[in-house]
Amino acid sequence: MHMVLMKIVLIGNYTADGQQSMSRYAVLLHRELTKRGHSVDLITPTVCVRHLLPQRHRLAKWLGYADKYLLFRLNFARRIRNADLVHVCDHSNSPYLVWCKRKPKIITCHDAFGIRSALGHYVQNPTRASGRWLQRWILNSLSYADRIVYVSEKTREDFTHVLSINVPSDVILHALNWSYGPCTGDELERALALLGLKAGAYLLHVGGNQWYKNRLGVLRAFQEIKKHDRYSRLKLVMAGKPFTSAMKVWMQQQSLSDVIELTEISNEQLQVLYSGAMALLFPSLEEGFGWPLLEAQACNCPVITSNRAPMTQIAGTGAVYLNPERPETAVAALDAITAHRDELISAGRENLRRFTADEMISRYEAAYEKVLRDCGARVE
Repeated sequence: MHMVLMKIVLIGNYTADGQQSMSRYAVLLHRELTKRGHSVDLITPTVCVRHLLPQRHRLAKWLGYADKYLLFRLNFARRIRNADLVHVCDHSNSPYLVWCKRKPKIITCHDAFGIRSALGHYVQNPTRASGRWLQRWILNSLSYADRIVYVSEKTREDFTHVLSINVPSDVILHALNWSYGPCTGDELERALALLGLKAGAYLLHVGGNQWYKNRLGVLRAFQEIKKHDRYSRLKLVMAGKPFTSAMKVWMQQQSLSDVIELTEISNEQLQVLYSGAMALLFPSLEEGFGWPLLEAQACNCPVITSNRAPMTQIAGTGAVYLNPERPETAVAALDAITAHRDELISAGRENLRRFTADEMISRYEAAYEKVLRDCGARVE
C-alpha cells in the first residue's frame, strides 16, 4: 500500500505543568512518525512569565495561562504554516484547535476526568469555579477538531456521555513509550541492592497523586496483606510522586511500616523495580489507559489491578483483578499471583502483542489520511 508522507505538527504540553505521561506520549509519536519518513515538528508553549513566581504561589497558574494562551499564540500561525496536518496531543489543549483555523487537525483525548469532575460526576474530586470554567472551555473547543483519537474504549465511552457534538473518531491504543524488558540474575540483584531491595520481597506501585490513582487505597490494601503471616515481611515500594500529607498521616496513625517512597525514578530504575517485584499493585479507581500495566508485563512482573475498564481492556488475561474500593480483596489477589505466577507472566507477554509501535503508528497514519481526505487537502 502506498504510504503518503506528510508534514505534521504535533502540539505538546506546557512543561511547567509537569505532565510526564503526556510528554512521553508526544515524544513517542514524534519518534515513531519520523521513523516512517514523515516530517514532524513537535512544538510546546515556552515557559516565560511563569518563572516570575514560585511554584506554590496562588497566582502562578495564571502566569502559566499567560504562557499557554497568550504568548504561545504569538508565533503559532507561523509554526504551523507549512504543515499538512496539526495534531494536538492532549485534549486539555483543545483551545489550540481554534487557532488552526482551516488547517486539517486532529486531537487525542486521554481521559475525561477533569471534564467529568467539573460536571460533578466525581464527588471525590470537587472543582472550583475557575476550574469548571476551564473544563467547559476545553470541552466546547473539541468541536473544532476534524477527528478525535481516544486511547481506550473506556475513554471514548466517557467522552460520548459529555460531548454534545458528533466528531468522527478512532480508538488507538498506546504502545510502550520505552523499551522495557526483564532484568535477571546478578544484574537484577546488584541493581536492587543499590535501592536496598531484594527480588520477590516487595510489591510495587507506580503512579502520581491524582485522586483516581487511589494511592491511599494502595496503602490500605498493603495493610490488609501484612496482616497475614505469609506476607508479614513483604515491603511496598511506591514509585512516582512524593507522599501526600494525608498518606503520611494515615501511615503514622496505622503504624504501617515497610513502605518505601521512591521519586524521580529513571526508566532504567523502573525496569529494575518491575523485574524484581512480587507483583504490581495498581488498584486505580479510574484510568484513561494505564501504561504501568504494560510496563510490568514487559518486565515479567505479574499484575494486580482493578476489575473495571480500562484496566480490564488493557491488561487482558495477564492480570488478577480486584475491587479497588475493597482493600481486603488484595489478599486473595496476591494469593492468586503466588499460585499462578508463571501462567500470568506468559499471558502478560502474549497480551503485549496488541500494543506494538508499528500497529499504533499505522493506525495514526490511517486517521491522518482520513482527516486529509475529509478536508479535501492534498499532500505532496
